[in-house]
Amino acid sequence: MKPCVLPFVFFLTAGMFLCFPQGFPTVPANQPVARADENSMTAHRELLEKAKKGRIDVYFEGDSITRRWGATDYPELLANWKQNFFGWNAADFGWGADNIQNILWRLNNGELDDINPKIIVLLAGTNNVGNRVSTDVEAKVEDVTRGIRAILDIMRAKAPEATIILMGIFPRNDNIAVMPTIKKINENISKFADGKRIRFLDVTDKLADSEGKLFEGVMNPDKLHPAIKGYQIWADALKPLFTELLGPPAKEDLAPPPTGDPSAKLRSKISGPGSALNTWIFLPAMVMPSPPEPCSVTAPLVWRAMSRSMTTCSA
Repeated sequence: MKPCVLPFVFFLTAGMFLCFPQGFPTVPANQPVARADENSMTAHRELLEKAKKGRIDVYFEGDSITRRWGATDYPELLANWKQNFFGWNAADFGWGADNIQNILWRLNNGELDDINPKIIVLLAGTNNVGNRVSTDVEAKVEDVTRGIRAILDIMRAKAPEATIILMGIFPRNDNIAVMPTIKKINENISKFADGKRIRFLDVTDKLADSEGKLFEGVMNPDKLHPAIKGYQIWADALKPLFTELLGPPAKEDLAPPPTGDPSAKLRSKISGPGSALNTWIFLPAMVMPSPPEPCSVTAPLVWRAMSRSMTTCSA
């Protein structure tokens, strides 16, 4: 696939951030697409190394909703992760702002090779939906459905003995108008479950009411990423399945050490007096793959290293 060249002007001073992207052609959700920014490539290399360490019985895959739970740069969420999953050898392979296409690329490029987990937990698709209602909802629903099917197919090929717990896409209220799209996708992907090797788990009714409005306290102010209360709801739904498939958690945990966002170290270096956040920066161009939604992939790529508060549109 030919990448698109995106001219950008970045202005960073005292935390201010502006970016001006061109438009993007659509890439089908069932086609792998690499993240071209260096931070994502660094994270990919770290996840490849993580895959070689310890013992992984439970493999979590997804975007930032998954990533944050087991990440060193979110210590409160990581503590909740350990509290719930210690002894089951669970490892987190989510990466922030990933679309389905990006997850497919990572799985095609070694992140699930030779691990042979007993359980895979997959939560993907919210970044493909985005926070804007598509001009063709049915096409969007079908595209995301095909993309999730493609992820399941590669997971079954690379980990044929694993039971895959396919999560329904979580509700989001950064634009509640997209909830009917999410509902239709969840209805579609629920049909992939066979009750044995693929289980479908939907916690929507624990996170939102029948109209899709989030319950108080389950999500962060961005109305997209779960707060600890939301993660605990997810954990409470997962643990009975883990117990059924693996038995009770052991007294020791053999999973590899958790990883985090490689840019977290950079942020700590540039946030002080005289740092880059207090300096005007100009980047004339950047080359990156063509994503399907301008807001869902592009906003938090390279520049996510600068500030976690720049965008609330992607997970």
